Amino acid sequence: MTPDPCPTTRAAAATEGVVKFHCEHDDGVLDPRLYGEVVCRLVAWREILALTGLVGRDPERYGGAAYGNVSARVGRPSAGRGRRAFLVTGTGTSGKRRLGLSDFARVDRWETEANRVRSRGPVRPSSESMSHGAAYDLGPWVRCVFHVHSPVLWRRAEALGLPVTSPSVPYGTPAMAREVERLGSSGLVQSRPLLAMGGHEDGLLAFGRSPEEVGKLLLEWLARAYEAECRA
Repeated sequence: MTPDPCPTTRAAAATEGVVKFHCEHDDGVLDPRLYGEVVCRLVAWREILALTGLVGRDPERYGGAAYGNVSARVGRPSAGRGRRAFLVTGTGTSGKRRLGLSDFARVDRWETEANRVRSRGPVRPSSESMSHGAAYDLGPWVRCVFHVHSPVLWRRAEALGLPVTSPSVPYGTPAMAREVERLGSSGLVQSRPLLAMGGHEDGLLAFGRSPEEVGKLLLEWLARAYEAECRA
C-alpha cells in the first residue's frame, strides 16, 4: 500500500499523546507467526503495568488522557542504529483494557534529526516511538522498552539516583531522543536502565534484555520509591 503520513488528529489528542514526528506508515496486518509470541509476552507485562497504574487511562490523571506504552525488538540483532526494528503499541491504544497483535505497529526506521519514523501495521505507532528508538540505539543489549507513568517514582527519581532528562525537553521530540542518548552515553543507564523524563509529568523509560527483565526492574524501583516516601 502507499505510505500515509501519521496524522495528528483530535481523536488521538483526546486519548493519548499527540504524535509529533512525521511518520511514513504502511497499513496492513502483522504476521502472527512472526510476532505472536513476543506480543503475548508484552501484553502479559502490560496487564501487570495496568493493574499497578503504570499504564492506562484514569479520569483523575492528565485530564483523562491515556498514558504509557511498551515495545520489543524484532528483526536482525545486528541491525545498525536507526534500523533496529521494534514492535510498539499503537497511538490511541493506551486506554484499552486488553491488547492484541492488532494493537501493535512495527517501526522499521527512524531518523532523529529529520524527526521521521517509518512504520507498518494495523495501527500507527505510539507518540513515544522516537524515544523508544533512541533507547534501542544505546546498544544491541536493549531488547525491550517500557514507557510508564508513576507520580511517586518520578518525584523520587533524583533522590534515588536515577538519570533524569532535562525539564525543558518535551516528550516525543528529537530533543527527547537526544536526551536519552546523552544519558545513555554517560554510562549511568548501564547499571540503572531506568530514567525519568524531566519535562514529561510522571513519565519514565525503562529498558533491558526482555519484557521480564524490564518489568521486574520497574516493580523493584517502584517499591524503592514507596519506601523513600514512607521514610520522608
